[in-house]
Amino acid sequence: MISISLCMIVKNESEVLERCLNCVKHIVDEIVIVDTGSTDNTKSIAKKYTDSIYDFVWEDDFSKARNFSFSKATKDYIMWLDADDILLEEDQKKLIQLKSTLNKDTSVVMMKYNVAFDEEGNPTYSFYRERLVLNSMNFQWIGAVHEVIEPKGNIMYSTIAICHRKLKKSDTNRNLRILEKCLQENGKLDTRQQFYYGRELMYQGMYERAITALETFIQLEDGWIENRIDACKDMGFCYGKLGMKEEQLSILFYSFHFDVPRGEVCCDIGQCFLENNQYMQAIYWYKQALNITPNTTSGGFYHLDCYSFIPYIQLCVCYDKLQNIEEAYKYHNMAKECKPNHPSVLYNEKYFQSCL
Repeated sequence: MISISLCMIVKNESEVLERCLNCVKHIVDEIVIVDTGSTDNTKSIAKKYTDSIYDFVWEDDFSKARNFSFSKATKDYIMWLDADDILLEEDQKKLIQLKSTLNKDTSVVMMKYNVAFDEEGNPTYSFYRERLVLNSMNFQWIGAVHEVIEPKGNIMYSTIAICHRKLKKSDTNRNLRILEKCLQENGKLDTRQQFYYGRELMYQGMYERAITALETFIQLEDGWIENRIDACKDMGFCYGKLGMKEEQLSILFYSFHFDVPRGEVCCDIGQCFLENNQYMQAIYWYKQALNITPNTTSGGFYHLDCYSFIPYIQLCVCYDKLQNIEEAYKYHNMAKECKPNHPSVLYNEKYFQSCL
């Protein structure tokens, strides 16, 4: 059986750290906690679970802190978690099973990262992360923010999922502040950081600057395909916020240069036509989304609702606008099957009761 070191970096995580460690304390063989400046009782909580607690002076660089934590690991594999991550009971069992069967020919185990959930707790926004890595291969984190390990060697995709369950809001300006510091110090950002710089500008509502940054990223030849597609989506969102509808549609269609259409892009295109009262065009693109199977192992972000619930609920709207009540009701029932207690479904249920 392999052994696992859990490596975490933390700061003021007293509300969630115990919840996280209780999920894995019976599975991992070593817990390494690196504290980057807590002023609450985070370290006293950590001491209940491990003696391997280290202080690290924060340098506005997540990869440096994570690499320091990895340097303290002594077991066969290293696993990382954030303090507000949890493993559900079924995923704990899967991890125990994996631990008993994994051999050291595997260099990286990819696990799902569920980061958004519907009203009933079902994941709606997920992607794969490099979650368990072979210690002897000396994997290194790169990137001051949105840090990543570049997988190499024999890579396994697991069905184990980590759920990101935040209880408090983080500093919304932190990532942008760090990226702009890197830009000022180095004169430019690397390709991946350029993508996230544009995205952080978008999150802050700086839509014109976000478009410029994302356009710069798209033109870089070494940009990852999934990020290029997401950049087109994000630029489309920014154009929409600026009321530039033609540019919004144009950049969404431009994403098709990089790969086959994604359900998320098709839903965005459908929404553009729906907002312009072009219901037949909207229907076409929502149906395209339903015909696409999400590529969940590409490493990119995927929004599962864009391949089922969202097209269903929007097709219901489109057909109702066209006064085709029979088709509208059909898609309402499909949406209801996906999420019977969703507010839009409940509203439509009352609407159709009055209509029918």
